[in-house]
Amino acid sequence: MQYKIGTKQTTKMVELRKAVLVYVAQDADPRMTDRIVRLCGETGIEVTWVKTMKDLGETCGIDVGAAMAAVIPDSSDDE
Repeated sequence: MQYKIGTKQTTKMVELRKAVLVYVAQDADPRMTDRIVRLCGETGIEVTWVKTMKDLGETCGIDVGAAMAAVIPDSSDDE
């Protein structure tokens, strides 16, 4: 599995239905997260909440925080 990190990439992967799971940080701005949570509900993609943006960044293997990230199967084509 690989991650697509950030609002634009996560949204794109959900819209293309390539994401199998979306992580969303609880401390991220709701103006950013509300849309992706709603979109995931519409497309049937599971949302998992992570306590902080820092924790989500660490989960994804980056040194900065992240508001959201999509989990993509390795066999999926890149953008």
